Amino acid sequence: MKKLILTMAVVVFTTLFASAQFMVVTTYNEAAEGEDWELMSLTDNMGIGYAVNDAWTVGFIKAGEDSEGETSYDLWGRYSWNDNVYVSLQAPTEETIDNLNIGIGYSLNVWKGLNVEPNYSMGLNEDEEGEREGSFNLGLSYRF
Repeated sequence: MKKLILTMAVVVFTTLFASAQFMVVTTYNEAAEGEDWELMSLTDNMGIGYAVNDAWTVGFIKAGEDSEGETSYDLWGRYSWNDNVYVSLQAPTEETIDNLNIGIGYSLNVWKGLNVEPNYSMGLNEDEEGEREGSFNLGLSYRF
């Protein structure tokens, strides 16, 4: 009986992985004034996601370093409104609702799953100064 359950679990996970689509995403960070462009400008916000179905993708994205110098990760999700327009959510793993960011973007297919993605995102709640500033970002994604 144990072998049958183990075999069924292996078949289910293998089928799930074989039919899965993964997505790698990153956002370009502009270099500070007077500094040169570095590869870290593309890798600071790199993440990976799993396409649950044609419309939904969920995953983790690198969000910098915390106070102890350890890398922290945010949860992110994306709903594909149509082939090119998407709505995105990003939130840290702690105090998720208080720091939730929502955005909208356009995915322009450049070459075989590689996309350039201009997007605009803003915090759902106001910051300490009572302001809610958004940001325009330029991202890249690759779906495989």
